[in-house]
Amino acid sequence: MTYVVTDNCIACKYTDCVEVCPVDCFYEGENMLVIHPDECIDCGVCEPECPADAIRPDTEPDMDEWVAFNRKYSEMWPVITVRKDPLPEAEARDGETGKLAKYFSEAAGEGN
Repeated sequence: MTYVVTDNCIACKYTDCVEVCPVDCFYEGENMLVIHPDECIDCGVCEPECPADAIRPDTEPDMDEWVAFNRKYSEMWPVITVRKDPLPEAEARDGETGKLAKYFSEAAGEGN
């Protein structure tokens, strides 16, 4: 099992999760985070830290595409281990549907 970040993170990018991760397996894109599924140790401490409820276990239905998505971008984006402010539109976008098609950017974030 692994945890993955879903589209709920897009356009919010809360980073509360990265501070509690014991293995630093979060990677930062321009407007979201992902988890490297091979580095995640399945501890689950990140899941309750996410205000947007964007972190899910891969054992839930329809998570295969999110495992592949997280793997792809974690290999392209820099690691993030320090909490940052969420995106300015985070509160307004939290819970919005269809964010992958509307807002996702493949651009890398700054990392740390």
